[in-house]
Amino acid sequence: MSTTDLTALAAEIEELYDRATSDLGEEAAATVEEALALLDDGSVRVASPSDDGWNVNEWAKKAILLSFRTRGMEVIEVGPYEYHDKMPLKRGWAELGVRVVPPATVRQGAYIAPGAVLMPSYVNVGAWVGSGTMVDTWATVGSCAQIGTDVHLSGGVGIGGVLEPLQASPVIVEDGAFVGSRCIVVEGVRVGREAVLGANTVLTGSTPIIDVRGKKPVELRGEVPPRAIVIPGTRKKKFPAGNYRIPCALIIGERSASTDRKTSLTDALREHAVSV
Repeated sequence: MSTTDLTALAAEIEELYDRATSDLGEEAAATVEEALALLDDGSVRVASPSDDGWNVNEWAKKAILLSFRTRGMEVIEVGPYEYHDKMPLKRGWAELGVRVVPPATVRQGAYIAPGAVLMPSYVNVGAWVGSGTMVDTWATVGSCAQIGTDVHLSGGVGIGGVLEPLQASPVIVEDGAFVGSRCIVVEGVRVGREAVLGANTVLTGSTPIIDVRGKKPVELRGEVPPRAIVIPGTRKKKFPAGNYRIPCALIIGERSASTDRKTSLTDALREHAVSV
């Protein structure tokens, strides 16, 4: 679809979103389905990379939210299992070139690139998963999350979703990153290219991410720098009832630029004793 067509579609979605649900007829529903189909095949993304960072396409989020108003509930049968929902499940994996291990589940409106591997996991509507990425067992990719190419989301990882507020950025995990087992990344946190998160690291929009590699700590929030090696930590904080330790994340090293991703990951884990 051309840029002009997308511009027109975005304008239509914006106009429909402001209508009352009772005013959304068959024509409106068809427009919403067109937008959902573009999200489903990857022609449109909820957030797109640019030279200035990442741009959130609010109209794409509005299309998803509109679908809950234009669609009715339906019974979905998968073998012996029965579901009742407004969002059908994604199908046709062989044609899409994606390996899907039962009982991995992906809702329509999420894009999974050829060459991705889905172990028993869950990917929600609006998400984007790049080629060569593995979503490991019991990992969850929330609504609108953007997962790059050659990423490994280890077992039990929780990537948060966001549909509202509309202007909020989704969680972004950039190309080549490694997210260790049982990590949680939510509230629009961005994990930079080829970064490593050690097991059980929890990152929210307000979690202090402290670079402890230098003589003085440097505090960040909401973003893990490219190639950084991050592990869970704690720091003291004073409360009226006394001093207590609260969670934070520590940047303890950087993946070597002189080695490939797999080798540098192995070296990083060995050198810094990071669990995954």
